[in-house]
Amino acid sequence: MSKQSAAWAVPVLAALTLCPSPMSAQGNGQAAKTSSEAPSAPAPRHNISGLWYPMGAATGATGASNMPEDGKPAHQLPYTPAALEKMKTMRPGNGTREAPATKINDPAVIYCDPQGMPRQDLYELRATQILQTPAKVLVMYQWGRVWRSIWQDGRDIPQDPDPKWFGTSVGKWEDEYTFVATTVGVDDRTWLDKGGRPLSDAMVVEERFHRLSADRMQFTVTVNDPKMYSKPWVALNIPMRLLPDSTDVPEMMCSVSEFMQYNEKMGWGNPTTLYGGK
Repeated sequence: MSKQSAAWAVPVLAALTLCPSPMSAQGNGQAAKTSSEAPSAPAPRHNISGLWYPMGAATGATGASNMPEDGKPAHQLPYTPAALEKMKTMRPGNGTREAPATKINDPAVIYCDPQGMPRQDLYELRATQILQTPAKVLVMYQWGRVWRSIWQDGRDIPQDPDPKWFGTSVGKWEDEYTFVATTVGVDDRTWLDKGGRPLSDAMVVEERFHRLSADRMQFTVTVNDPKMYSKPWVALNIPMRLLPDSTDVPEMMCSVSEFMQYNEKMGWGNPTTLYGGK
């Protein structure tokens, strides 16, 4: 990570430095293990509840882990002309289009704005608590202490939803072990990922939670945004491991005060002044 990138990782670095890491052996240490390990027991039916942790790289520092913004031809997304035009105004702190620290305009970085969807899945995905009720599935994230609802009460996907940071999510069981969530109506002020990919009000995000066994789940995120991409693409496809209920999840939050203190020590000043901040 370059000096410029380091500044915009400060909330994460601060959280990891200041908080104990009881999950290091359960999370990052287990990342090298593969989903081919023998399952402990069969998967329960119609149940994805529990505390889950990725078994592979899912921090997404340079963009969606499955398709990072690293300049490789295999990771080049099918951008539309509208997407390429919009990206001219986006100056991320990571990836091949990395901007100097004083020029970055990522709202989730310089203002600690909500990441929105699907970025909440694509950046710093770590401990993820899932709870189920008859009406909804609740997904709670370690990064930012954010939670969101996925309705499973039989309602239809809204055709003209009011824009929200995390959109409106509706889910259903595709089979006994696969829960599929569809999210629409994401506020287009958000960025799709940390690498500075765009999204529009036409975006549809599909999340697939496929329970493989009692302690394994495959999690897949697909982006379908015809205004920005000429075809759907898979942003994340990763196995997750069930952690014990007794696991104490450390805080990871975007702290404006810590962020500004870090910038002052690095000599970068207040990055929001270029955008009307104080």
